[in-house]
Amino acid sequence: MTESRLSRRERVRLSKTIAHALRHEPWLYELELDEDGWVSVNQLLEGLQRHRSAWVDLSFDDLTICLEQSEKQRFEIREDRIRAFYGHSIAGLLDKTPAEPPENLYHGTTQAALPFIRETGLHPMSRNYVHFSTDRETAQLVAERKGGSVVLLIVRALEAQRAGVTFYHGNEMVWLADHVPPIFIDFPS
Repeated sequence: MTESRLSRRERVRLSKTIAHALRHEPWLYELELDEDGWVSVNQLLEGLQRHRSAWVDLSFDDLTICLEQSEKQRFEIREDRIRAFYGHSIAGLLDKTPAEPPENLYHGTTQAALPFIRETGLHPMSRNYVHFSTDRETAQLVAERKGGSVVLLIVRALEAQRAGVTFYHGNEMVWLADHVPPIFIDFPS
């Protein structure tokens, strides 16, 4: 077994954070779990790197060594994907079921992204879907992990859905969409 460059304390912290990300609040790390709880290891690494500045150099090897050396075997890695074996508090994970959203949803972003969003709306960028939170606080936390000056957008989701935008119910905290045009977004003044 290869030795980890992370201390035991850092490995424990990393393992607990991965458990939190894969079992309870993937949206805080901007993760999209499939219906079986899988996510790409690269997406997890990016989320962890944004979550904690000390992990900015975290590598695939660091992750696998940490998981191999863990007393509690909580995770499974297959090829380039990872999932938690058990303990999920996410009802139904993030299955993409079209549904009628709440009247408003929230999306946290950065000041730097605003010109593009004002012009073209919200796009998934390098992800499969645009993520929305049901509350301002969660959207704020997600935006803070992106770095830069945080901006909170209010999306008039029900109005957008009635105009033809499809929203997917992820779980009680997360909604997804393929794209939301700027006409349905309330920008800060």
